[in-house]
Amino acid sequence: MKTMHLLIALLLSFAPAAQAAECKDTSGYAKARAIIEDLNRIVAPNGIQEAYATRIGGVDQWISVRGQDKANPIVLFTHGGPASPLIPTMWQYQRPLEEYFTVVNWDQRGAGKTFASHDPNPYADTLKIDRYADDAIEIAEYVRKRYGKRKLILMGHSWGTVVAMSAALKRPDLFYAYVGIGQVINVRENERISFDFGLQQAKARGNTEAVAEMQTIAPYPGNQPITRERIITARKWAQYYGGLTAYRNESPYYYRAPLLSPEYDDCDRAAVDRGNEFSLGRILPNSSTSTSPRSRSSRSRW
Repeated sequence: MKTMHLLIALLLSFAPAAQAAECKDTSGYAKARAIIEDLNRIVAPNGIQEAYATRIGGVDQWISVRGQDKANPIVLFTHGGPASPLIPTMWQYQRPLEEYFTVVNWDQRGAGKTFASHDPNPYADTLKIDRYADDAIEIAEYVRKRYGKRKLILMGHSWGTVVAMSAALKRPDLFYAYVGIGQVINVRENERISFDFGLQQAKARGNTEAVAEMQTIAPYPGNQPITRERIITARKWAQYYGGLTAYRNESPYYYRAPLLSPEYDDCDRAAVDRGNEFSLGRILPNSSTSTSPRSRSSRSRW
């Protein structure tokens, strides 16, 4: 009953000057980042380690490519969110996969380095599921051509399963297989199960504060729209009782991982929250019947 967290950030408008002001100095972590960067260097003779932006769907989107052997199959990974990039957290988990696959991650439109690299407002109206799916298809075609592969393995996580499955259905000829992690099937049922779990756990533990707070939105989701405000209340206690990370009421290891990422600078790190907020408000109204959000108090990720 592990559902993906949704962290809601304060609504922030994008402007280059404001962005620079919000780039919190994390130089205190520089020595640790240098160790991680050295540890994760691909040094195998036939390995590959690249990071760059390429034009996809009219937007420069950032791509990371890593693997120990270029002859291995390529996995194209579609991150969750909306706008929860995996590039700044991949140092935690991805290295074993790189022994067997070349792994391609990309920061989707409105996410991470793609969000930070230029003003997102000109493409704000394009933040629709179909456009994301078309981006995935364009990325797949670009990667296939650049690295000389006939087909790829397409993998999606949480919100990314909505994008990736849509892409796979549109263009099955591009992919050997589709792999869904935290696959989205029915968002309203997912929300109901998550809420009921949190309420059940709160009652069992005599947490009157949690029960009272959750009852303000019960029944959830019911027949009401799934809004950011309702998601925050619904997910807060489900996650507290292990609904995000088993047997943990917090997950700082995940949320703080970008601080140690050698792939992101300080402005990129700041852009994770702002890109998430920028994207969620535009995607949620047209996707709440088909996608599954996850929540916490300050950022949004599915």
